[in-house]
Amino acid sequence: MVNQGTLTAMGSPIVVIPQNFVMNTSAKLATSVVRLAILSVVSFFGLMQIASAADYYNCSNPTGCQLVSSINPKDDSTATQYPVVLVHGLTGFNTLFGVLDYFNGIPQALMEGGSDVYVTKTSAIHDAEFRGEQLLQQVQTITAVTGKQKVNLIGHSLGGIDIRYVAAVAPEHVASVTAVASPEQGSKMADWVLNLITEGSARAGYPEGEYNLLGRALISSHKFFGRFIDFGSGINLKQLQQQDALKAATGLTTDYMTNYYNRKYPAAMPSEYCGQPPKEFVVNGIPYYSFSGVGTITNGLDPTDYLLALTSRTFDKGDANDGLVSACSSRLGYVIRDDYKMNHLDSTNQFIGLVAWGEVDPVSVYRSQVNRLKNQGL
Repeated sequence: MVNQGTLTAMGSPIVVIPQNFVMNTSAKLATSVVRLAILSVVSFFGLMQIASAADYYNCSNPTGCQLVSSINPKDDSTATQYPVVLVHGLTGFNTLFGVLDYFNGIPQALMEGGSDVYVTKTSAIHDAEFRGEQLLQQVQTITAVTGKQKVNLIGHSLGGIDIRYVAAVAPEHVASVTAVASPEQGSKMADWVLNLITEGSARAGYPEGEYNLLGRALISSHKFFGRFIDFGSGINLKQLQQQDALKAATGLTTDYMTNYYNRKYPAAMPSEYCGQPPKEFVVNGIPYYSFSGVGTITNGLDPTDYLLALTSRTFDKGDANDGLVSACSSRLGYVIRDDYKMNHLDSTNQFIGLVAWGEVDPVSVYRSQVNRLKNQGL
């Protein structure tokens, strides 16, 4: 009788595997293969979901939306349901001459977390309602292109006032509003500029609506500057956007914002200057957020810091500001913070990333906010 499991032939042992062992092992192996296949498929589609290309577009009314770059995200930390739309401020642009992004490094950082990012371009120098209409057209283009009904609006400076307009007139297209260093109750700097033009001309004997040499020079130079920025943003010379320096300055004054704009578009606004916004920051189904900084010379190597140190002198003593916008004026909806160590340009990671040493990175603040929107299903 042969001992089950071994067979001797020519003095060498040969392993004999029992039939039931073979069947059991084959079944287990088949089960393992199936499980491995299922896990592979699940992992593949999971990775595909994370690795699905994140896109960065520049938009304007004359050009539509044009793809700037596309990457495979590192994770899904900022993969919002709705596209992220970044809106520039006064004298702003999307990408200047293909080199300098207004939101320096921010679209790229958001893309790494899975965001689709659209940077808009409205008139560099005009008021919020005029620019808001331009922005609304671009939002409608973005929703049509993406198939998404809504967008997450993030606006810097005057852009944070423009986005309030869009949320008010077309709430069906807005998932959220985030204002960054925005003069929601006007800017003392704008008060000073308008007084320089109007009161200076009046003192010189000019009738209302007419301006002295300095006033005319300021108005015409800003008009030229606005068109130059349009051209630098890739807009054809025959399609340059309308500019109006006087309306831009007037539309940013504390009087205009308090007595006109905020009465017409009051959503999520404080009832008084330096007051806190209402605790209920979701209005008409739209959550409102804001963040801003204070300080001017935050990095001694940044030449623009010294200019902001001069403009900050137009503010009252004790009115903490970033050189152009006070902390009190920046509050809208849920205030994330209004005291980051950031001046007005730092809040878009400018000038070329020369921001405060040892402080929170502005780019990380945007990532955190978009992650918040993602976690809320927006």
